[in-house]
Amino acid sequence: MGKPRSSSLSPSALLAVSGRVINDAVSFVVFVFLDLLDFILCFLYKIADFFIEAEWKPCYCSGSSAKDAITGGGGNILVSERGGESKVVCLSTWSTCKLQLDDLSDTLYCRPYLVSEVSKLTVRRLRHMEDVAAGTTTTSKTTVIQSSSSSSSHEKKTRKGKRLRSTLTVNSTIVEMLQGKKIGISGQPTPPHPTPTPTPRWSDCNCKICTSWTSSSKDQLFVHIDGAKEEEKRREDVLFIHGFISSSKFWTETVFPKFSRSAKSRFRLLAVDLLGFGRSPKPAESLYTLREHVEMIERSVLDRHKVESFHIVAHSLGCILALALAVKHPSSIKSLTLLAPPYFPVPKGEQGTQYVMRRVAPRRVWPPMALCSSIACWYEHISRTICLLICKNHRFLEVIIRLLTRNRMGTFLVEVFMCHTHNAAWHTLHNIICGTAGKVEGYVDAVRERLSCPVTIFHGRDDELLPIECSRSLQSRIPRARVKLIDHADHVTIVVGRQTAFATELEHIWRSTSSTPGLGPTAAATYTH
Repeated sequence: MGKPRSSSLSPSALLAVSGRVINDAVSFVVFVFLDLLDFILCFLYKIADFFIEAEWKPCYCSGSSAKDAITGGGGNILVSERGGESKVVCLSTWSTCKLQLDDLSDTLYCRPYLVSEVSKLTVRRLRHMEDVAAGTTTTSKTTVIQSSSSSSSHEKKTRKGKRLRSTLTVNSTIVEMLQGKKIGISGQPTPPHPTPTPTPRWSDCNCKICTSWTSSSKDQLFVHIDGAKEEEKRREDVLFIHGFISSSKFWTETVFPKFSRSAKSRFRLLAVDLLGFGRSPKPAESLYTLREHVEMIERSVLDRHKVESFHIVAHSLGCILALALAVKHPSSIKSLTLLAPPYFPVPKGEQGTQYVMRRVAPRRVWPPMALCSSIACWYEHISRTICLLICKNHRFLEVIIRLLTRNRMGTFLVEVFMCHTHNAAWHTLHNIICGTAGKVEGYVDAVRERLSCPVTIFHGRDDELLPIECSRSLQSRIPRARVKLIDHADHVTIVVGRQTAFATELEHIWRSTSSTPGLGPTAAATYTH
């Protein structure tokens, strides 16, 4: 008889399993504590806001206040008919476009506490085990109206007599708003047309950089322009879009100085500060949706600076905006260069917004980047506290870093990552990264089918925030895309620290592109640097 096979794990596998168990256990304790802390901070901020600003400020923690947060304290909620299907829209006082319900991510107001989520998951698994043991199967029932989850649906009959069902999942507080039940602090209905105010909140920074937009054009983004002059007839335009909690300095302080003279004589470089970041406007009443971001880029860059055909270079969150712009202006795009795109294909049966939120913010203490993203995504009031302590005092931090390091690179990074408001960061994170989960697939398909411009994707091998699989999955949907994996580079050092090499790579991409927009190489490849 042969010897029985050993079921013991190898030392490396045992160490990995032990590490995961420890990480899960510590994460559970830490995030339960953070749940409690965020709950307490919610009340503390309500009191502080009332005494400092003389009014309660809405948040997304409870249903009674989330309805105010949805509209920023005001705005017209309307119901319109489009294409034979009802749509609920909100007219934003900041943006000229209509704000539809699908512009708002449900992750804003649907972020269950960890204990509650674990309890529900445990009960569900126990019931499933009981069903399996009993040999029974459960059948799912579809209800048109669910009062408990506050979902509303809509059925219509077509001309041929067939039923067309379109379901709109709506938070209960939004339904209350549609019924005219939005009540202010005094018990009276809030004014229908609030006046946008540039005054920063007490917890936001009011330095000259962060409030420079209040004394200039309030409906235009800040755009840093370098390179070829506008009157140059043979120039080509390049639009640079930064990522989350960043600014145009991510480009202007790194790659812009590294471009060759010939490149700057041919290409006009336009780096934009997104709405709510850097030196751009930070309106308190904006919900920072995809529509608003794209609309502001079109108004501030494409229209104002007469950009007709252009290359796009985008990092992280900016990749989503780049794809949206490319689909909206397919004949104008000469090339797409995407760095660390947050592309997570949603499995069938999963709710897209919730799935992406859990991938980006897995509520784990390790790696550290996962902890930071989890705090930013799951905890509205803890993240506001971080903005209060760090972003509000970023000028002081710059002085300290300058004295300690005498490093210009480290100093400018403070301004890059800390010149924003909590309102802008919170809504942009949820409405762009999480809320576009159901739209990105369509954008990617449109880029594959309607555009033929070259698509180049860069990703750092050491990126702990967005895994390499994001870029590989994107390449699988756009076969002609070229993926370049950068050794010893993470989410930030994919540019910072290798700006000379990256500038050279960009010049090569632009020069190798045909002069006709939309035409480019079709062969896919993967490179390692």
